[in-house]
Amino acid sequence: MRKGAKAAIVGSVFAVMVGGAGYGAYNVVTAISGDEGTSGSSGPAAVKTGPPSADEVKEASEKFFAAWEKGDAVTAAALTNNDADADPVLSSYSGAGHIAKVQITPGTPSGASVPFSVKATVSFDGKSKPLSYDSELTVARGLTTGKALVDWKPSVVHPELAKGDTFVTGEAANPPIEAVDRNNVVLTAEKYPSLGPILDELRGKYGESAGGTAGVELAIRHEDENAGDTTLLTLAKGEPGKLRTTLSASVQASAEKAVKEYDQSSLVAVKPSTGEVLAVANNRKDAFNAAFLGRVAPGSTMKIITAAMLIDNGVATMNGPAPCTQTAVWQSQTFKNLTGMEPNENASLANDFMRSCNTGFINLIDGTDANRLTDESLTTEAQTRFGLGQDNWKTGIASFDGSVPASGGSDRAANAIGQGQVQMNPLNLASVTATAMTGTFRQPVLVSPELDDRQLATAKGLPSNTVSQLRSMMNATAVSGTAAKAMAGLGGSIGAKTGSAEIDGKAVSDSWFTGYRNDIAAAALVQGGGHGGDAAGPIVAAVLRTGG
Repeated sequence: MRKGAKAAIVGSVFAVMVGGAGYGAYNVVTAISGDEGTSGSSGPAAVKTGPPSADEVKEASEKFFAAWEKGDAVTAAALTNNDADADPVLSSYSGAGHIAKVQITPGTPSGASVPFSVKATVSFDGKSKPLSYDSELTVARGLTTGKALVDWKPSVVHPELAKGDTFVTGEAANPPIEAVDRNNVVLTAEKYPSLGPILDELRGKYGESAGGTAGVELAIRHEDENAGDTTLLTLAKGEPGKLRTTLSASVQASAEKAVKEYDQSSLVAVKPSTGEVLAVANNRKDAFNAAFLGRVAPGSTMKIITAAMLIDNGVATMNGPAPCTQTAVWQSQTFKNLTGMEPNENASLANDFMRSCNTGFINLIDGTDANRLTDESLTTEAQTRFGLGQDNWKTGIASFDGSVPASGGSDRAANAIGQGQVQMNPLNLASVTATAMTGTFRQPVLVSPELDDRQLATAKGLPSNTVSQLRSMMNATAVSGTAAKAMAGLGGSIGAKTGSAEIDGKAVSDSWFTGYRNDIAAAALVQGGGHGGDAAGPIVAAVLRTGG
């Protein structure tokens, strides 16, 4: 809805994204100020403990449903264990959302959980439409009074609702768009589920410039304005404007299918010769675009940049010595290789790269007597050669362009193997691979910069000698190294790099894989997927088979 035009938002709550291994997750640690609702108790009465009984579940849910049906947001919120967060959402439901005539039909409880269906009517400016959907709530015991209360989650009120969201009905904030791919194929969230949040964001940013006219809608308004509203019901259709993207419907379809095989997976594919994004896909329990916004350690895929740093600074060549020792010590911290890797004192940099030997790289990060490296060397390489870490990418939607901070102590060594303070996402790694393949950094874009005169990020790229060595090492990795199993059967000009990123507190590492084939480069992450070739590898290989 146009902000301030015909509908007002009632209340808002904040959302905090958690970084590190759990990017995209919401912080669910909230104040318990509303745990007992608005009522209190006095006297020495004993406080009940343990799970709520079946009778308590029935009574608590029925009271909540009754207040909700009446549009009594204050009472309904007080029947939850977090009325401070519940009230703005429930108030916007009957207020700015203009949702009335609510009828809730409970299903059969399962323990403390109660499924239910909702039927209601949305009315605005003389236009009305029915609304129906299913949801579920859970009854929990209050921490201090021991009362049976609805365990508050925004999804109780609507399954697409997240923390910080509210309802609003009125003239759409932006006209609808008809997004099309590079070949004029229409892209919809129904056919390409990963694109749902992205299409909302594109509509929010380019809806007006695309030339459409706004309709009247019931929508979820997200706290992050960059996300765009999510339409739930259209009361009066607007006229969509046409928005051309760089995506390829065939590559996107392949990406959607590939990520479905692994939970918590994300992928980006780009066209190295232009920087155009061909596909972006996420398979997650939330709507977070981890492919563009994730911030996690990239593991050994970082060795593409580290190898380039070593070559560019005259420290090593692909065929030069880089002993793969059992362990390597830097600043009193001992680093090891993956279990089962045989040491090789006579290894070359190419052999270390192909096998993903950590110690071979760490043994070189001090440089040589003639060519010393510093804490800033890796950062400089990432920024000036690969265009990373300067917070200036303008892809057309919100994105994170990586972080490779200058780090001292043990983090200098950890950064070199994609741990420590380094943070990236599949968008960043796909771009790194494209730069390594072509020697030229081309900032990834999802829509043409000509549409809104965006100034794209620049970097000087790589010397031709460095490119030839990187391509040779990546090809060896794809043909006979750690990426060979995933890349098997792929012809043409190919290369790849695997990565396994260890995350504090998690028994299983994150799986990373990046590779190229002809004029397509792709990178994937599977959180908790294990070795790079095991989970992320098959996703990337499936997309590379489409050939762009």
